[in-house]
Amino acid sequence: MSYALVGTGARHKMFTRAVTETFGTPSDLLGLCDSNTVRLTRSAASVPESGNGVATYAAEDFDRMLAEQKPSTVIVTVPDNHHHDYIVRALHAGCDVVTEKPMTMDLEKLKAILDAQEETGRKVTVTFNYRYTPARTQLKDILMKGTIGEITAVDFRWHLDRVHGADYFRRWHRNKENSGGLLVHKATHHFDLMNWWLGSEPVTVQANGQRGFYTPQMAAELGLADHGPRCQECDLPCDYRLDIAADEALRELYLEAEGQDGYIRDKCVFDADITIEDLMQLSVAYRSGATMTYSLCAYSPWEGLEILFYGTKGTLSHRHVEVHGVFGGKRDVAVRDNMETTLHLAGQPPQKIDVWHGEGDHGGADPVMLGYLFDEGAGEDPYGRTSTHVDGAWSILTGIAGNRSIAEGGRTVEVDAMLAEAGIRLPRA
Repeated sequence: MSYALVGTGARHKMFTRAVTETFGTPSDLLGLCDSNTVRLTRSAASVPESGNGVATYAAEDFDRMLAEQKPSTVIVTVPDNHHHDYIVRALHAGCDVVTEKPMTMDLEKLKAILDAQEETGRKVTVTFNYRYTPARTQLKDILMKGTIGEITAVDFRWHLDRVHGADYFRRWHRNKENSGGLLVHKATHHFDLMNWWLGSEPVTVQANGQRGFYTPQMAAELGLADHGPRCQECDLPCDYRLDIAADEALRELYLEAEGQDGYIRDKCVFDADITIEDLMQLSVAYRSGATMTYSLCAYSPWEGLEILFYGTKGTLSHRHVEVHGVFGGKRDVAVRDNMETTLHLAGQPPQKIDVWHGEGDHGGADPVMLGYLFDEGAGEDPYGRTSTHVDGAWSILTGIAGNRSIAEGGRTVEVDAMLAEAGIRLPRA
């Protein structure tokens, strides 16, 4: 297998290591492409030496890279609003695609990807690493065995703390036109988990959302009304300050690369021009008959998830504390005894389940996912965790419908009608 990669920001390193070291050789990576020459040069320098080194291309030369290097697969790790462009062009060039989530962010871009995939027959894989987290896979294992019977409803709450959550409000994600908001950019992970756990797809979505914390009004309450446009130009004592000059990775990736494209990584999280919500609540009905209530809060005092499955034979609950809290701007990361899964069958006492664990990033998910992506000898996955363009599409449709519902005052949105309106034909997941 041979690869080319477009988008040399922070996330791309996981993929370049996988295809040049862990599961391949340096020569397997044929080309790197980015709009920023500083990041592009640093990325190329980090690839283990092989012959004349990896070829580099400016963003406007993406098509030339594919024509000259002829990779079998293109890896896409650019910002969300550009995913569709590179995916479509790669497919038409005869390449398969591996893309970061979300696959794309709106219906028009989704249709372009689905049309290109149908026309070319090439493969699109979306990297939903949450499926591979051992604890989440364990939930799938219990559910697919029918242990709690037919799943009738789910309560799902996701908490982002005031460091991680705040970070979405200082970078490109803060504009909904770039990311689709947190219901698409972040929650696509969670909605994909639901589709996978239930083996179903969303039918209707009703949503409410607001920006109630990362606002100019909150800045005033915190004594930060006179904040600067970015942390580097602000002297106010602030728990939300990001010092990118003090972080080597951030300094090299962003601060020292600003002169190339003007991208500012440390904008103030309380700016008035932010267009995404920081609290969202959804009610979703699935084709299987199950329903879900979902919430995502980006200013929680702790970080993690809580989920409760209701079944005809009992309940299954899971709680994962990733960060105990943020104290003085520093995160107290939870590393031991921070997950709990409980099975409670009707007529029996609740049973604590020994939670599956793993080693590596994202709770042990990334190494497993990369193995199935890039190790040709990985074999069949009994849990069906590899995600296609169909899975990628259904994962974003809950968020897209949620955004529409919020924009229309909480109206219930029918997903099939929304797809028909956009001229999209989509198989079930």
